[in-house]
Amino acid sequence: MIQTLHKTSNSTQGQLASSFRDPDGFLFYADGVLYRQINETYRSDYECLEASGLMNALTSQEQLIPHAEVDKQVLFNQLRDGDSLKLQLEQAYRIIQPEPIPFISYPYEWSFSQLKDAALLTLDIQKQALAKGMSLKDATAYNVQFLNHRPVFIDTLSFEAYREGQPWVAYQQFCQHFLAPLALMAIKDIRLNQLLKVYIDGIPLDLASALLPTKTRLNLSLLTHIHFHANTQKQYESKEKRTSTTAKVSKTGLLGIIDNLESTIKNLEWTPKGTEWGDYYSATNYSSDAFERKKALVNDYIQLLSPKTLWDLGANTGEFSRIASEQGIHTVAFDIDPAAVEKNYRTLKSHQESHLLPLLLDLTNPSPGLGWDNTERDAFAQRGPVDTAMALALIHHLAISNNLPLERIARFFSRVARSLIIEFVPKSDSQVKRLLSTREDIFPEYVQPMFEHEFGRYFDIKASQPVDGSERTLYAMIIKNKG
Repeated sequence: MIQTLHKTSNSTQGQLASSFRDPDGFLFYADGVLYRQINETYRSDYECLEASGLMNALTSQEQLIPHAEVDKQVLFNQLRDGDSLKLQLEQAYRIIQPEPIPFISYPYEWSFSQLKDAALLTLDIQKQALAKGMSLKDATAYNVQFLNHRPVFIDTLSFEAYREGQPWVAYQQFCQHFLAPLALMAIKDIRLNQLLKVYIDGIPLDLASALLPTKTRLNLSLLTHIHFHANTQKQYESKEKRTSTTAKVSKTGLLGIIDNLESTIKNLEWTPKGTEWGDYYSATNYSSDAFERKKALVNDYIQLLSPKTLWDLGANTGEFSRIASEQGIHTVAFDIDPAAVEKNYRTLKSHQESHLLPLLLDLTNPSPGLGWDNTERDAFAQRGPVDTAMALALIHHLAISNNLPLERIARFFSRVARSLIIEFVPKSDSQVKRLLSTREDIFPEYVQPMFEHEFGRYFDIKASQPVDGSERTLYAMIIKNKG
């Protein structure tokens, strides 16, 4: 079942909002520490997971999130009488403490290669599980997160004992969560991964079949796993009487299906042609020396603010993000451009970098709360506040390209960050001139004194300095004490 391993700003006690569907267990916080309860219903499968050696194998390969065993009685005694968690603990078989994920991301925020790597991880885990006498009962993309430069499986309760002749119960889920969106992204349009925002249970196969070009029916694997699969689903749904019998599949046949899915996924490719902002700095007349001085100034401000976590909003391919991540600061590099995020992730992988997570984000329409009661998948802002948000060469796009008043921009940043490294780009800048060249200037308040006034309502300005080689100014700000 889909359960996420992180702490939101309000999660210090109680069950996670995303963790309620699985009858075998749930995630919860007690005094700000994350735990997973394993119910009695999962006892036999959990014991099989341990005894088979699968758990140790996957954790040692950094494919499954590790956890520590917790003394249930000690935790039980720490809770107050009448606490709902205490009542639930009485029914627990085991309590474990999983390693938390620094930042939870979702498939509609991933680049093509991130989704592809998550798919290949899931298939590899399924093959290892079958070799150990087990099988994945869940193959949702939400059971994968990214830690440093690799995907990791986070749901310890997704395994069940393999039964001879049983088909892979998660086959349809895998096709909807991984194969369908990857095929659409690679063959049709990279932006179709955003369908995962609408269909959080995976893209319906009949929809994927309809959107894919006719030529994909000549690909035997796509014909089988998407087009025929979609038709089979329709035929099954149209039957007035459904039988409970299921076709038997040998383990050899099941491994053949997994191998075919794996080769199909590997053969899907998407090559970014360039990034939306690829020529940005040359267009702003930055010299290489000026660019390096700006990087040095950003580094100075990072030292001043001393964050443990940082969000780079408008990160492009992560040039400035790495100033933070290379210092061990957990950094999320957001950008609206799929090509930029893809290139950033490929660089991350090839250099085996840590503390950096590239993600896709339209800041003017960020990821909303999704799922039941809009709480199963956190909205972008709910995953903060972050220690420091960095907004370089961004403010003019928000204010002028998207008609956002400075007051609203400042208010937004005050909700998502405790401190800021932010660059003001004046109207005299070549990039702002370009934005205004095709439209009327209806932004009389977009001036530096008003910028400082509006942000000064929420932040204390700790430092400001012109960016050498430009007319821009870089600021370091700290949120005002609301007390």
